[in-house]
Amino acid sequence: MVPALPACGATWHEQQNLNKDPRGETIVKSRIRTASARRRVKFGLLAVTALAGLSFGAIAAPPAKADSGKILIGLVTKTDTNPYFVKLRQSAVAEAKKDGATLIARAGKFDGDNEGQVNAIEDLISLHVKGILVTPSNSTGILKAIGEARKQGILVIALDTATDPADAVDATLATDNFQAGVKQGAYAHALFDQKFGKATPVHLAMLDDEPGATVDTERHNGYLKGFGIPQDSSDIVGKTITHGALDQGQTGMENLLVAHPDINVVYSINEPAAEGAYAAIKDAGKTKQIILTAIDGGCLGVKYVAEGKIAATVMQFPKKMAAEGVDDVVKYVKTGQKPSGFVNTGSMLITDHPFPNLPSKNTQWGAKECWG
Repeated sequence: MVPALPACGATWHEQQNLNKDPRGETIVKSRIRTASARRRVKFGLLAVTALAGLSFGAIAAPPAKADSGKILIGLVTKTDTNPYFVKLRQSAVAEAKKDGATLIARAGKFDGDNEGQVNAIEDLISLHVKGILVTPSNSTGILKAIGEARKQGILVIALDTATDPADAVDATLATDNFQAGVKQGAYAHALFDQKFGKATPVHLAMLDDEPGATVDTERHNGYLKGFGIPQDSSDIVGKTITHGALDQGQTGMENLLVAHPDINVVYSINEPAAEGAYAAIKDAGKTKQIILTAIDGGCLGVKYVAEGKIAATVMQFPKKMAAEGVDDVVKYVKTGQKPSGFVNTGSMLITDHPFPNLPSKNTQWGAKECWG
């Protein structure tokens, strides 16, 4: 799961106070400084091909009528701009076309837009879809809408992000995000010991996503497990909420480096946030002093690993999630058979500096298997 890049024209408000997240941990929310804004990394958002109520790809316009014989499938992603969710949507569109079904795609306006996702599900219910594939921005906030869909006999499958509780949906197709975090953390620890020595104190900064999302919690906790750091360890010098976005990753990293100039290792929830963090680290002249890792496995992220900007990333497989989700809905409509439980769609550590005890693939393999 990769949270969305921010919408064009978004305003980032100055937030300089320390806060507490649901885990009871101190976080530093991003604040924009004029000087850093002038240095902001130039990046292009993928074209927003849908506004609220617009459908994508293999989608009838207007929606297919009941007598058309088409199987209607709804897809609700966290956003429609993040490359990860763009690829997931494209895969779902292609698989729906292959299966002779019609996909109707909806998305939140930003990562964390629970209300937008709830409205999207209600809209899909009114369109009489047979199945809904959803990547929840809020693992609990969306439960009522999901429950209503299931009461209507609609198959609901979570993609990428689990609901809480998990059995609120019929099935979940996703990366085991805790294990992906463990892989990221274990690699960072091994590289830290090799590069700086085991006697060097750890000063860890954590770039998190959005509190309330299972992906954020699982990756965060998995990383700490893999690195061997307790939740309440003084080795964690600071945290910031990035919403998985490049600009918030950069601003958050800038602020953390001002508060803690001795940071030597950085956890990032995803590759966009890691890209922003790298820009801040580079501006501070600390690229040789900090180990930065991520999770996603997009083609741009793999490129950053090859260039040495990110030490390693953990690849996940959104195309597989989407295709299997579409196939499950079609199978349900034709046979009445429902999927159930959690299906791990896999992850793989990508690095050009491997360690024998940590299974991984190099960036050459990653470039062939990446998405985006």
